[in-house]
Amino acid sequence: MLKIWGRTNSVNVKKALWAAEELGLKYERIDAGLQFGVNNTPEYRRMNPTGLVPTIDDDGFTLWESHTIVRYLAARHGAGTLWPTDARARADADRWMDWAHSFSREFQRPVFWPLVRTPPEQRDAAAIAAAVKKCGEMLAVAEQPLKEKSYLGGASFTMGDIPLGCHLQLWMRLPIERPKLPGVEAWFARLCERPAYRKIVDIPLS
Repeated sequence: MLKIWGRTNSVNVKKALWAAEELGLKYERIDAGLQFGVNNTPEYRRMNPTGLVPTIDDDGFTLWESHTIVRYLAARHGAGTLWPTDARARADADRWMDWAHSFSREFQRPVFWPLVRTPPEQRDAAAIAAAVKKCGEMLAVAEQPLKEKSYLGGASFTMGDIPLGCHLQLWMRLPIERPKLPGVEAWFARLCERPAYRKIVDIPLS
């Protein structure tokens, strides 16, 4: 059985779990990271020298890096659905997966961590406000295709929606002032209709 190491409130672990759920895979999730430890043990470091989560073991094949895990699972189990078989459509999905790294850098540590995982007295309100503004400007990039398409890659949901879709849930659930982005908001609503998204991604912030 597929094994996935990582805690349920990790945005990167959510990416792997969401992909597995969309693909209907049976898997065992093992708590790891932050309060659970595990990720700094010698055994874990042999699988993943970065000590981060998630890591998977698929019948003896270990893999780390969340976007790579999503690509691997999609390619192995979701050809024609999560994994577009057309080379250009797949490149489009890949592009959005890579771009999500850029959004993550501006959002996770500058916005999410201060507002959710930092005591109020230790927060830098001005820095958070500046980061929120920057993230809103970045999401305007995704707004352009989503004004005309249901999903980032076109009419169908693919692996390209998974990374940014996980970060977007945090963005939409935070108590912040967000710019009006109708296409992005409609995309989020469509994601929330997916049972796997509701189960894995749209959980309380922590």
